Amino acid sequence: MSRCEQCIVRQFNSLKSLTKDELIRVSDCKTSKVIKKGHLIFNEGDTINGVFCVREGICKLTKLSANGKDQIVKLVVKGDLLGQRSLISEEATNLSATALNDMQVCFIPKKEIMRDLHENTNFSMDVLKTMAKDLKEADNVIVNMAQKSVKQRLAETLLYIYTVFGTTENGMLTIVLSREDYANIVGTATESAIRILSQFKKNGLISTKGKQIKIEKLEALKRVS
Repeated sequence: MSRCEQCIVRQFNSLKSLTKDELIRVSDCKTSKVIKKGHLIFNEGDTINGVFCVREGICKLTKLSANGKDQIVKLVVKGDLLGQRSLISEEATNLSATALNDMQVCFIPKKEIMRDLHENTNFSMDVLKTMAKDLKEADNVIVNMAQKSVKQRLAETLLYIYTVFGTTENGMLTIVLSREDYANIVGTATESAIRILSQFKKNGLISTKGKQIKIEKLEALKRVS
């Protein structure tokens, strides 16, 4: 089991602001687990009493809408923390987290995080900055939903995945999402997402192999978005 004070993943999140002694204490209290692809890390409405640190893998954060569909709010990657907002607000989780591939996560109990929030101002500021960044991203999503067409939003999503997660050796997007997932990210029916992706393919912007997608014309796709 990896020690927090030796783990490179913490450099990507607020845990980097903890002192070595604090990291040693947190490491002694944390538990590690493997989350299989498609399994829940937590469900909307759960009380989780701690935070999860993503050591490996990717998950999707979703919100159940009034019509019973899951809206994908964010993709969470290696190095991110999950659950800090619920922990600080002392409320049940507002979102569900589902593994998109096999994941390794570490769970840090609430009392350890709260202790560090009270005693380490650098850590507190880092957590606040992360939450402010999440709010800014949420604002951008709201504006995009209101002002951009589904076609523009889908192009933007493909570019986001390309930029943030990169590609495989043969140029395919590293993140493999279902057509339903793409629809849930941009807020449309699955049929509409399939139709637009087919249009992108027909126009030579992308190519596909099963669920995998390859961006063929990056600049042209940027113009669409």
